[in-house]
Amino acid sequence: MAKLRFYLNESVNIAVANGLRRRGIEAISSKDAGNLGLSDEEQLNYAIRKGFVIVTHDTDFLAMTMNFEHKGIVYVHQQKYGVGDLVRRLKLLWEIADSEDLLNHVEFL
Repeated sequence: MAKLRFYLNESVNIAVANGLRRRGIEAISSKDAGNLGLSDEEQLNYAIRKGFVIVTHDTDFLAMTMNFEHKGIVYVHQQKYGVGDLVRRLKLLWEIADSEDLLNHVEFL
């Protein structure tokens, strides 16, 4: 049972990745990875290659899910949660799900 690993695309505040790491969860932002400015498809391909679940506020990823085998996508409406709430919800997802649970799945938070 492999734990989830999160990749936050550039639409998500980098403080979320920092908050997850402080809680012992593997998380990287697109800034951390040097991927700022990549297209959505390039961001998704990076997450797929590295085995990350991608976390995004960008609805474009929802349409792309039909064309790619992926490790999971977590979609969060940008105005729904602040940084702290999003960190807590991602931590809860990390605690209850493993990587197989999110394979080719979109999780709406």
